[in-house]
Amino acid sequence: MKKIKNSLLALFFLLIAGACDDAGFLTEKPDTFYTIDNTFSTSEQVDQVLVACYSHVRVMMCMIEEGTPSFAFRGGNGTDMFDVATIRRGNRFNDYSILNASNDVFYINFSHWYQLLAKANLALYAAELPQISWGSASDKAYAIAQGRFFRAFCYRNLGELYGGVPIVTEITTKPRYDFKRTSRVETYQFAIDELEVILNDLPETTPIGGRLVRGAAQHNLCQLYIDKGVALEEEGKAGEARSAYEKAVEYGNVLIDGSLYKLMTERFGTRMNENPDYYYANTVADQTPDHLYSSTGFIIKGNVYWDLFQEGNQNYQEGNKEAIWVAQVDYAAYKAEDKQSLLQYSRVFGPVFRDPMSAHLANELEDVGGRGIVQVMPTMYTRDIIYSGKWGDDMRNSEAVLRRTFLGNKKTSPYYGKVVPWSIIYRDGESKDAVDAAKTQCFPISCKISTDKYTGLKDGQNRSNLFRDEYLIRLPETILLRAEAKMRANDKPGAASDINLLRTRANCGYLVTAADVNIDLILDERARELVYEECRWNTLLRMGGTVALERIKKYAYWDDPRNTLTRSFNLWPIPQVVIDTNKDQIMSQNPGWN
Repeated sequence: MKKIKNSLLALFFLLIAGACDDAGFLTEKPDTFYTIDNTFSTSEQVDQVLVACYSHVRVMMCMIEEGTPSFAFRGGNGTDMFDVATIRRGNRFNDYSILNASNDVFYINFSHWYQLLAKANLALYAAELPQISWGSASDKAYAIAQGRFFRAFCYRNLGELYGGVPIVTEITTKPRYDFKRTSRVETYQFAIDELEVILNDLPETTPIGGRLVRGAAQHNLCQLYIDKGVALEEEGKAGEARSAYEKAVEYGNVLIDGSLYKLMTERFGTRMNENPDYYYANTVADQTPDHLYSSTGFIIKGNVYWDLFQEGNQNYQEGNKEAIWVAQVDYAAYKAEDKQSLLQYSRVFGPVFRDPMSAHLANELEDVGGRGIVQVMPTMYTRDIIYSGKWGDDMRNSEAVLRRTFLGNKKTSPYYGKVVPWSIIYRDGESKDAVDAAKTQCFPISCKISTDKYTGLKDGQNRSNLFRDEYLIRLPETILLRAEAKMRANDKPGAASDINLLRTRANCGYLVTAADVNIDLILDERARELVYEECRWNTLLRMGGTVALERIKKYAYWDDPRNTLTRSFNLWPIPQVVIDTNKDQIMSQNPGWN
């Protein structure tokens, strides 16, 4: 009772005191106040921030968040390679009568990179706090190296897409409105400096997949020196540009010729003794041996390129020697954790035969690529033009890799169990609307976005998603970068030799000579090798000049850019909201977007 009385008395005096000082009464005086400086106490906590960086990259580069910003950045919508179907015209991204600096695509993408920068800067700040105890000096060095890699990765992408941007290297604890833009060359140089200083702190390989290795930095340095060279040329500094290209070749040489990576040339991995199997069936009950494609005499043969994209084959640790950096996508984690560990490729990129071809090719099973909703579709350039005249002469265009043969799966169709001709699929001779609907919803299916064996069907999955790890860097891209650097440094025979490394692996009869080498050849080969892998907007914009504009106008499916693309640009605009809110420092807009 005494304790209660004393407590009540204390509360009474506290209330009286508060009545005399309202402000003091309302001021919180917590026993503990968390700040960045005292939140971190262990190296494991620092690593969790780095894990958040990996997760952020995985979402941006692999998860294809379902919205126009992701369709443009990761899906390549609006480039020479990808456009939209008739049923997705509201998501078009090459109609320049409606595209401006206030478009969400530009702002959301810009914001994503600065959010990743904030995480990287936080990890770097926390790693240096005095209370953090590290297992060894090399552990700390590797943590810092990962943080600086992510920072460089951000600025490489920002430089390619937006040009010179504000360089932010410290955590921000209060609002700022005075950020200053750098030049495009300065942005690239910052990223180069970040990567070169950490090379020796990154391991050559790691026990488990997904973590950063030295090869990832070397690959990015190869690309950054090309980027820098192109930007220097546009400033009229040809001599400095030549030196940058030669430096890019040096980094390419180390990674391609002097490291543990090599092209896979023999079949390997989880399905090395298998061929893909497809049933002509629009119900699961019809998926019986007598309804296999092979039962009609049509056998699709697997090959090493197909192996590269089968579940369980993506990591260096799994025997894939061309895998340099791989995002980890795990079905067990998907089920147990946040339902985010998946690739929505069949859904986002997959065709919709079931609408325009309902009489012959119906439903959503493996034979028609799964449950596609065609948010983004390959242009005629991507699916046909780059293989014109050489259909059967490239492993990357084989039936296993880019399936072009479809057997009718409707029992009422005259093509049931028989090949449906493309003239029927594309509805030749019908109205323009019918042809457009067919051509934009029906197209060859890449093994990169679909499979004959979907994971999770017994758990209720519906053929929308893939559950395989995904390449962030694969050696063929490094080879194509080195070829580009050699071309720009006037070593066209060397560039041709590099491209032929990939064509030889793909069993191509059509090899390249020095006389063939130009920017268009490089871009065409990237389309063959890296379709659904590269960020095509980055590739086109970093080429400089009018390359992006010319190719978009030439290869877009719809006439939107041919009718509306009258401005000149080789950068996306700085988002207008960024310019408007940076009130204490004038921030210029990129040419062509004022």
